[in-house]
Amino acid sequence: MDKCWRIIYSGPSDGPTNMAIDEAILSSVSQGQSLPSLRLYLWNPACISIGRTQSDSDVDKARLKSFAYDLVRRPTGGRSILHLNEFTYSVCLPKEDPIASGGVLSTYRRISNGILASLLELGVVVDNSGGATSTEAQGAVCFEHRSHYEISSSGRKLLGSAQMRSGRGVLQHGSLPLKGDIASICDILMFRSERDRESARLRVREQAVTLADVVGYEASWEQVATAFERGFAQALHIEFSREDLSDSEKQNVNLLVADKYADLSWTNGSRHVRESLSV
Repeated sequence: MDKCWRIIYSGPSDGPTNMAIDEAILSSVSQGQSLPSLRLYLWNPACISIGRTQSDSDVDKARLKSFAYDLVRRPTGGRSILHLNEFTYSVCLPKEDPIASGGVLSTYRRISNGILASLLELGVVVDNSGGATSTEAQGAVCFEHRSHYEISSSGRKLLGSAQMRSGRGVLQHGSLPLKGDIASICDILMFRSERDRESARLRVREQAVTLADVVGYEASWEQVATAFERGFAQALHIEFSREDLSDSEKQNVNLLVADKYADLSWTNGSRHVRESLSV
């Protein structure tokens, strides 16, 4: 029998709102108020997101302002991502869901089955390992590194994901670059010299790839979203109900934007440090 999930096609939102929506869904799903949820979304304006424990000093604030990009700190770990010309997904599950059992890597592996089926719908040939080999993260760019169950094609990272387990729930979200220069994030990050910036661009282009580079055509966001709905349904035996956020989730989003994701103390990391010290 197929499992019942909710699927949410989100319109474009700014960085704080997108992260607040993911956390609001996680809270609702954790408390049994909403079905397990697959959310498909995009970003406007373009946004740099940094990992939960990453220093915001990795981002060149003057360059960020000149490009008119957002900056937000994710609730999950990892390194910097530029959300531009991108498709983003999030999955929220209660911890007792069979897909979430067995810890972080087991959950990554199960969710990756849905992602792989979705990419197959788009004509992507992925590496056999599914990106299961970790590389030590040194630089500030997420797509410069590969880790467990991140998906690669022809030896280059295509889709990166991050996961958090909080209370009674699990959130995993991830980024699929659709087109453009995969190294454009280097325009916004802090480097000691322009020579270092160019070296970083070369490394990112060697290590990562966009969907258009892999399949030879530019898939629209809508095409990718349809493929993800079909792929997850097929691989994970899900029956989707297409819904919007509940009223309580919308209220929680507003609170989380004001009290957390748009709060400078969260973005610059000082709040995270205080919270860690108080534990």
